[in-house]
Amino acid sequence: MRGRWSATRGIPRAMAKPAAKSHETMLEIPADRLPRHVGVIMDGNGRWANERGMVRTVGHSEGANAVRDVVRAGRSAGLEALTLFAFSSQNWDRPPQEVFHLMELLRRYLIEERAEILDNGIRLVTVGDTDRLPLIVRAPLQELMEVSAKNEGMILCLALSYGGRETIARAVQELCRDAVAGRIDPEKVDVSLVESYLPSSKCLPALDLLIRTSGERRVSNFFLWEVAYAELYFTETMWPEFGKEDLMKALRDYASRERRFGLTGRPPSDSGPVDSSVPSTSPKNSAVEAACSVQAVPSQGSEG
Repeated sequence: MRGRWSATRGIPRAMAKPAAKSHETMLEIPADRLPRHVGVIMDGNGRWANERGMVRTVGHSEGANAVRDVVRAGRSAGLEALTLFAFSSQNWDRPPQEVFHLMELLRRYLIEERAEILDNGIRLVTVGDTDRLPLIVRAPLQELMEVSAKNEGMILCLALSYGGRETIARAVQELCRDAVAGRIDPEKVDVSLVESYLPSSKCLPALDLLIRTSGERRVSNFFLWEVAYAELYFTETMWPEFGKEDLMKALRDYASRERRFGLTGRPPSDSGPVDSSVPSTSPKNSAVEAACSVQAVPSQGSEG
């Protein structure tokens, strides 16, 4: 039977292992107002290119450069985890040439950014149906996850061939198999137990902030379970133009919000800080570390 992680996975931020923060960021945003886990729907590559009379693949290439900038900015800001919705389950239905280009960009990123990821103590993990990825992507992906598994810096999670509905369906299938086998009692199934079957619960803090670029205001089948109490931030900026200042603007907006999680807000007389992280974060214990250190990519084999 699986370990039952709390659905809220909450501990005060002060008890969590602090990530490295730049002096600039520490002055701008108090540590207890910084999200531990930020997810990004990287939208607008194709439209950015079309508006400039270029083919969509050029937009994807420029978007890859934005990935580098935002990963660096997230690490400098002191984020504990950053998840990028890099390729959705539905993206496989795009024209074959575009899919091939996206896979090549991913392969190139994994190879070219390997040294920077390792030098900065970043730990790479993935969520999604990665057995669908071509071998030219799976091989460097698996290798980089393995060699970065013990790193203690920011967690960089790539959502690849990922769909929220599909992920929940697979989790329910696995839970049902365990119930049929007698490993769990159906009467004991609750939110915490269901959550423990989700890949994100094994390697990521709970999602605090979801950013979507390009002006669209939907979650597009990304982290459907995890987004339950996340703050949502939408920007008109297309992904190829999204950079450090845009990320900092989103983080400042997050820091200004009061997170209530269905409870009442602060009384007007209460001028103290709100501990926004308590219900939304997860303990970093040895079991979680072991589970998420390497998620094997089988050897068989986002929006725009």
